[in-house]
Amino acid sequence: MRIRLGIAYDGAPFAGWATQPSAPTVQGALESGLALLLRRPARLTVAGRTDAGVHARGQVAHLDVTTAEWEGLRRRDTGDPAEALLRRLRGVLGRVLGDLGPHAANAVVVHSAAVAAAGFDARFSALWRRYSYRIADPAAGRDPLRRGTTLWHPEPLDVGALNAAADAVTGVGDFLSFCKPREHATTVRDLRRFTFTRQDDGVIVADVVADAFCHHMVRGLIGAALQAGDGRRDTGWLRERLDARIRDSASRLAAPHPLVLEEVGYPADEELAARADATRARRDPLA
Repeated sequence: MRIRLGIAYDGAPFAGWATQPSAPTVQGALESGLALLLRRPARLTVAGRTDAGVHARGQVAHLDVTTAEWEGLRRRDTGDPAEALLRRLRGVLGRVLGDLGPHAANAVVVHSAAVAAAGFDARFSALWRRYSYRIADPAAGRDPLRRGTTLWHPEPLDVGALNAAADAVTGVGDFLSFCKPREHATTVRDLRRFTFTRQDDGVIVADVVADAFCHHMVRGLIGAALQAGDGRRDTGWLRERLDARIRDSASRLAAPHPLVLEEVGYPADEELAARADATRARRDPLA
């Protein structure tokens, strides 16, 4: 059986999602908790592997279990195994995270669990991922209570310039200039939305949606857009960088702490398997 999990976390205490041998990670904490419940090693597949310090409200992962393991989660209860999993996982996660120190306590919450539809794959069935990024320039002031999830940018930002720069790179393209490429992996992506909006409190929120993201892609895009937004570069610079497909000293990553994975989109149940098969097929780099 495949179990779909909805997960939220504060990424500050962790060295990212993916398990590392000598550093605390979100995956490591969750798999440790699941192993205690299942009494065997557990392995999660995730929709999007977030970097160190990056947060999530709408992360999705899946776990494969046997029918006996699923039913056994209820112990002597006759209720829903999903509710039993959530209840028991809260307990073991409390212990696992507590062992990582006070900053990790309550930093990970599994808020939903259900038997997945046939063909579901948390990573490959996804249609898109959406991230947000909060920025406070001098017009917004600085709220110390939100410093853990907001970039304090020292220079005034022109939202019109930010959006003009972002609009020029929206669409299908090779985002090598904004990524840390992985060996044998394509950097071609469909950037479906990249916008900046100033909220009523003055804080600027970036909304970034793509079919998938290369390593560091969102932070690379935000870091480049900020250079156009505060006047260091013109609004056509991001497009020039995209077309150049080169990483050099001008490539700047925005800080990780304001970045949040907000949600992951999936097709209708009957289309999940086909979407997973299509995603696994390697994209050809653009000519």
